[in-house]
Amino acid sequence: MSDPERPLAHPLPVVLAGARGHGRWHLENIRRLQDEGLVRLAGICELTPLTEDELGAFAAPGELPAQSADFGALLDSTGAAVAVICTPIPTHTDLALTAAARGVHLLLEKPPAPSYAEFRRLADGVAAAGVVCQIGFQSLGSHAVPAIRELITEGAIGRVDGIGGAGAWARAQSYYRRAPWAGRRRLDGADVVDGVLTNPLAHAVATALALDGATRAEDVAGIETELLRANEIESDDTSCVRVTTTGGRRVTVAATLCAERPDEPYVRVHGSGGRITFWYKQDRVLLQRSGHGPQETAYGRTDLLENLVGHLAGRAALLVPPDTTGAFMRVVEAIRRAPDPVALPAGAWYLDAEEDRRVVRGADALVAAAADTLALYSELGASWAAPEPRKEVST
Repeated sequence: MSDPERPLAHPLPVVLAGARGHGRWHLENIRRLQDEGLVRLAGICELTPLTEDELGAFAAPGELPAQSADFGALLDSTGAAVAVICTPIPTHTDLALTAAARGVHLLLEKPPAPSYAEFRRLADGVAAAGVVCQIGFQSLGSHAVPAIRELITEGAIGRVDGIGGAGAWARAQSYYRRAPWAGRRRLDGADVVDGVLTNPLAHAVATALALDGATRAEDVAGIETELLRANEIESDDTSCVRVTTTGGRRVTVAATLCAERPDEPYVRVHGSGGRITFWYKQDRVLLQRSGHGPQETAYGRTDLLENLVGHLAGRAALLVPPDTTGAFMRVVEAIRRAPDPVALPAGAWYLDAEEDRRVVRGADALVAAAADTLALYSELGASWAAPEPRKEVST
């Protein structure tokens, strides 16, 4: 058991909950940091233990981590100082609080919770326990984020009129069969809210809000949503959201998992004298402004687990504490409370048999237009969009 008041041993013992699927990325990242002497993989929590092949380099004699399906018992037996949680969305809060009760610090995958109530239970619980919690929005570790904020503050593109986000991705129909909770709004009476804006392209929403400086729940004045689906799922795969901030600006993010030609997602800051485009997965920024030629810059990125380790050692400020994702969670809550997504008419999409995926006609252009104009699909004239967006006003 760890104690948040006691100096931590190094390398920090880490337990990973959820090591398959996206958890595989975390396993490789822990291996990287272990090679640098910063952490030690002490345990893996999975319902079915990983095989030696899955463990890879960790399968060397004398280096095997403990494995158990009992998260709390594993934390106790390993003396973990940090837990990385990459499990189904509805399990996040309970697992995080299980770790917090033992004084174990956290890296929690996004989205942090499936509802705002669960998010508050999580954030308040870890704060009361006195542990550190980092939310896994890896894009917010990009050095481009503070650089863009500085450009905005300096007035590089004049008055900021709004921020748009665009994500045109593709997912095969098998993507929704990978787990019982995939593509669900609810499962066994519990909220899941696994939609395009809340999970696979959640980074576009969180990054757009971060560039605006509207990251906390109280920064949100109103939210409009249009949720649609081409796939046979409960949740949405082609949607847009517009957040009005208390500062009076609009942040519009449009996304689809049914793109005609999948491309890199981006966030775009619109100013009276230019614009800034940020391809957040590539840490690449394009500055375009009046009287200057286009300027493209590639930035570095701070890994969030490495940042958490540095923070615990007193070397770094924590990049993504829970309260800085409050505005994003207001968006999740608005989507959770919205009516179920509208099924697109058969003529609006077609099946790409070779890739086994549904493709929405014209989706790429609509996503890009929404990011450019800050308009919703219905305002752009999409024949299949809802006639009126769902609106929520913050109180």
